[in-house]
Amino acid sequence: MHAVIISGGKQYRVTEGDTLKVEKLAAEVGSTIELDHVLMLIDGEKIRVGRPLLNGCKVSAAVVSQGRHKKVRIVKFRRRKHHLKWQGHRQYYTEVKITQIQAS
Repeated sequence: MHAVIISGGKQYRVTEGDTLKVEKLAAEVGSTIELDHVLMLIDGEKIRVGRPLLNGCKVSAAVVSQGRHKKVRIVKFRRRKHHLKWQGHRQYYTEVKITQIQAS
């Protein structure tokens, strides 16, 4: 069984046992969260599509870790203007493991 969910403004296709990094969620490591923004549910040949969400469907996930991604370097450069600016950014993430997909 597959599900397409929304978390942090991004869409993810998940199955049970998958581990993925989503935008930072306010949850403790080891806790269980419910992701109830399910867009689509695929069960073999049976496909259910929400308009926009499926009611009563949810995905359970366990929080594995909290962390930050690798640094992204931003360079702003203007030739012949003596302008060079460096900036870095590290995005926070929450790593979750999908434990159960519940269909209504």
